[in-house]
Amino acid sequence: MSGTAPTRQATWSQSLERGLAILSAFGSDRSTIGVSELARELGLSRSTTHRYIATLTSLGYLQQDAETKRYRLGPRVLDLGFAAINSMDIREISVSHLQALSDTTGFTANLAILDGGDVVYIERCRTSRSGQREIDLNLHVGSRLPAYCTAMGKALLAFVPPERFEEILDGVELVARGPNTITGRAALRAEMQRVRATGVAVNNEELAYGLRSVAAPVRSRSGDVVAAVNLAVHRSMVSIDDLIERYGPAVKRTADAISEEIGHRSPA
Repeated sequence: MSGTAPTRQATWSQSLERGLAILSAFGSDRSTIGVSELARELGLSRSTTHRYIATLTSLGYLQQDAETKRYRLGPRVLDLGFAAINSMDIREISVSHLQALSDTTGFTANLAILDGGDVVYIERCRTSRSGQREIDLNLHVGSRLPAYCTAMGKALLAFVPPERFEEILDGVELVARGPNTITGRAALRAEMQRVRATGVAVNNEELAYGLRSVAAPVRSRSGDVVAAVNLAVHRSMVSIDDLIERYGPAVKRTADAISEEIGHRSPA
């Protein structure tokens, strides 16, 4: 037997693993969960699950709805999430670049990272331009959206290793969310090839009716894609051809500028 298993046995905390599994069960598509539902998913008894949930609730990581008796994430989880986001150098680096992109184009500029099958927004520079509120979708730093039907998500998915790409899709239901959502794996693979070839990704009403966006990947010092930048517009503001031809290069330049600044930062 290798040395890895005994080391893990000596240091691994099953209770912590179970507690984190409970918190990870909540997602953008499921905001509340019941005790029995969690117990089935985790393969634990109802009493054991309730004990973990009670502990997490007392610590502020979960909250119980008084009417439904179901649980939702509590404010302590938000504290951890924002602390993690605020600690990212890439967020600090990107702010001035995103603001310049927003000011130049008049549209809201965003930065997101990939987390499993979702994109997580880590920075936003909003515009007050008329009509922009119609497509903001109540998004904020920390918001999650499915990667497969968003421009930033596609800009990130296109550069993950093929086996990881398939693993991500195994955990995602490719449902139609907008009039043009790609719902087939073969079509999505072809879309990933197009993104890799052009260096930009487009969402043409795939997430929601009327919403269009164009995105480009941000790379680390090693060349790995670590984030994506996008511009979000309403279909009444920009045609899909103008979005790609007029604004795609500006988004790509912004992503490249952020990548270059990351590359010039000394490693920690």
